[in-house]
Amino acid sequence: MIKYKLKCKKCKLLFDSWFASSLEYEKLRKKNYLNCHKCGSLKVEKTLMAPKFLNKSWKKDISIKDHKYQKINEKIREYKKFIKKNFEYVGENFAYEARSIHYKNKKKDKGIYGTASSQEIKDLKEEGIDTEIIPWIEDKNN
Repeated sequence: MIKYKLKCKKCKLLFDSWFASSLEYEKLRKKNYLNCHKCGSLKVEKTLMAPKFLNKSWKKDISIKDHKYQKINEKIREYKKFIKKNFEYVGENFAYEARSIHYKNKKKDKGIYGTASSQEIKDLKEEGIDTEIIPWIEDKNN
C-alpha cells in the first residue's frame, strides 16, 4: 500500500488517498477514475511528498511506548490478582448484589466484583452506590 497526497486543480482541496501500488495509482489516473470528493473534478494530481524515513529515534520511541503499555498491563494484572484474592466474584449478578448490600444493609466478609453493563453502572452511581470500573485483561493460555 502507498499513500499519496492529492490536490484538486479546480477547488485546490488537498487530501490523502491510499493505493495498492504506484502502478495502480497510474492506472486509475489514466482511466480518469480519480476525482475530488469535494467538487467532483477529475483534475486531481499527486503533490510533492517528503518520504518518511525510519531512524533509530523512531525505534526508540516505539520501544518506549511498548514498554509503557507493558508496564500498564502488568499493573492491571496485579490489580486483577488482588481483586480475585480479596473480593467475591458475583458474575453477571453484580448490580443485583450491589443493591442488596446497599439497601438491605447486608454485611459481607468481602467486597464483590463482577460484570455489569455501562447503564447498570450509571444507575448504581445515581442511586448512591459506590462502584468502580476496572480494566480487565483476560488470562492468556499461550
